[in-house]
Amino acid sequence: MKNFIKEFKEFVMHGNVIDLAVGIVIGGAFQKIITSFVNDIVLASLKPIMKGSEFSNLKLWQLNIGNFISAALDFVIIAFCIFLLVKFVNTFRKVDDKVQNFTRQEKLLIEIRDLLKKQN
Repeated sequence: MKNFIKEFKEFVMHGNVIDLAVGIVIGGAFQKIITSFVNDIVLASLKPIMKGSEFSNLKLWQLNIGNFISAALDFVIIAFCIFLLVKFVNTFRKVDDKVQNFTRQEKLLIEIRDLLKKQN
């Protein structure tokens, strides 16, 4: 039983699990902001075009598509914002993917080479 608890503790404290939990919480909060943006700004600005009717009442061949369009807009805006966030974060990453696959000896040689370049 001790091993099971120890393994569970290691699993929960693993960096990826913590990052995932933070991402889900922030994503949930961010989704509320985007939903409000879509419903209160984007769809509200379309109301005059639709002659004042509610967007959720929009029908096409007896199908209520207003809520679907609202959810689709939410998804596109959230996906775009996440794309921009990931792109922004990746610009600050210092990890060079090529260096990760080298052996320890090769990494040391790369560091020595970089230090020699700085001296010149």
